[in-house]
Amino acid sequence: MERLVAAVLAAGVLQVLLATTDDHYLLSRIAFGSCANQSAPQPIWDAINKFDPQVFIWLGDNIYGDIRRPFNFLGKERTIGPWKNAPRFIPSSSSEMLSRYNSAKNVPGYLRLRAKAKVVGTWDDHDYGLNDAGKELSAKTTNQRLLLDFLDEPQDSPRRKQAGVYTSYTFGPPGKQVKIILLDTRYHRDPLSSDGSVLGDSQWSWLGKELRGPPSAITIIGSSIQVISNLSGTTGPLFYMESWGHFPKERDRLFKLINDSKKRDGVFFISGDVHFGEITRYDCAAGYPLYDITSSGLTQAVEKVLPSPLRFIVRFLAWFTPSTMRVKNQNCRYRSCTYGEPNFGAIQIDWDASPVNLKIQVRDINGLPVTGVDISLSELQAWNRTIKAGQDQRHCTLEVELPWIVRYRLAILVYSVLACKQFLMLLDNRTGEYVLVASCFGRTNLCSDISLPGVPQKMQD
Repeated sequence: MERLVAAVLAAGVLQVLLATTDDHYLLSRIAFGSCANQSAPQPIWDAINKFDPQVFIWLGDNIYGDIRRPFNFLGKERTIGPWKNAPRFIPSSSSEMLSRYNSAKNVPGYLRLRAKAKVVGTWDDHDYGLNDAGKELSAKTTNQRLLLDFLDEPQDSPRRKQAGVYTSYTFGPPGKQVKIILLDTRYHRDPLSSDGSVLGDSQWSWLGKELRGPPSAITIIGSSIQVISNLSGTTGPLFYMESWGHFPKERDRLFKLINDSKKRDGVFFISGDVHFGEITRYDCAAGYPLYDITSSGLTQAVEKVLPSPLRFIVRFLAWFTPSTMRVKNQNCRYRSCTYGEPNFGAIQIDWDASPVNLKIQVRDINGLPVTGVDISLSELQAWNRTIKAGQDQRHCTLEVELPWIVRYRLAILVYSVLACKQFLMLLDNRTGEYVLVASCFGRTNLCSDISLPGVPQKMQD
């Protein structure tokens, strides 16, 4: 206990020192992450501490503050299905939110990180207060205070007086400055189906000033939801993920703002939310490629919904789902170039290299890379951009622009398998015997290896 208290005190002193020396603090190691359930084990902090970041960035879902109700397909309160009549998620009280923040803040591994690194961050829906919520949430003012207390934000900080938690930081001496811009994609966001605003007028005005301000060598824009990926265009109608892709006008506005900020080279995004890690890229928004490194989550991960022996199914579906923006290279652990187990993001800046080199990775619970890119800083400068037709334009077609047969192939596969299964169940009921299925898809003759005892051969043919 004494060590934990000492760590907390040291963290407070470090935060004060860093806050007053940002202008001269050469930043070369940054870690980031999202989606940390305060009630779940959090062994990944060991790997993050071993990476020894100077700054750690929370990208949202720093706690799971809302209440998740059980799946109920039938009964009085139905939370899923076509006749759903009750919400799956409901807000919790401010006292319960505070309790969950206190639990998260006192995780031993996180305490060790706070003792040696500057911790900054923004929020996403579950720490904002409600799954998928936007500006309509009534508790957002109270919950903003709780988040800023969790982040040890000074009492006189402008973030405590504004509507929303957006902010920016600048580290490093002139010529080697790193600017970190953290967006708030919740407080002012219009409904998902509206194609309205993500940031709201006041935040857009602030962001414009930030991007048109004094130049920095590197600018990292943190968004709680993915900026580049349009995966919802290919995973629907099975399921949809929140992203800037739901607000195409806003995303175009963001890209245009970056493109028009002539002094603002070296921009890339980091994001969270989706419970898997990946790196995406868009080549046709600015004068250089825009990258989005997604790390999600520190505890929550899509493969954990299945037992270990069946997790290959998730990996197969991730590979099968078409993605035009995802970066696929030799650094990927799996063919899909996604990672569905707990992970964190790691950024290393080699200021001594000529030109300056960026190594950006998604790392696993042991600190080993699962996907990554090595980027020369000169590649992220419009004046040094050499357009090569074909190769450098390969990340320009959005998923929503794919031919429908490609775009919806995941849904076609899933529905075909379900239909085949239903057909076999009907036949099984008809004969009263089990039907052995050796293969039901992936062949020219669907279900060609199925034996149907008791069914005439002509009917089988």
